[in-house]
Amino acid sequence: MAPDWFMYFIMFWAFVMIGFMAVGGYFMFRKFLKVLPMRDGKSKLDWQNYWVDRSRGMWPEDSKQFLDKLVSPVPNAFRDIARHSIAAKIAQVAVEGGATEVSRSHCIEGYIRATPKRDYRSLVTFLEKEQIDYSAYTHLLNK
Repeated sequence: MAPDWFMYFIMFWAFVMIGFMAVGGYFMFRKFLKVLPMRDGKSKLDWQNYWVDRSRGMWPEDSKQFLDKLVSPVPNAFRDIARHSIAAKIAQVAVEGGATEVSRSHCIEGYIRATPKRDYRSLVTFLEKEQIDYSAYTHLLNK
């Protein structure tokens, strides 16, 4: 018969593994929801790819660097995904605004629009820490 500590050790690792599987399943389910088509027949990821492809030649080097600065607070594991979704929203703002080039103001507005409302407090903290003027877009934060 196994000692008691070994049984507790096995039970502990069983709970840890169930916890890891639950967290992984949660993130996989969220990704699955993004792939499901919306009413128009395209998924959220399809639209993101559309806007990024449509604006591919509109990004000057300083706007790309500014985008990298905006996604810097995102953890490395999620930074590429965040960069893509924020770039898609910035591109949408620029293209729908009739711009020929993505500007810094497009980046700020798209960054605010791409950020979920629950993260507005950390967004404002980051913009103020980096001394980025977002005063023209405070109406977007109050919705």
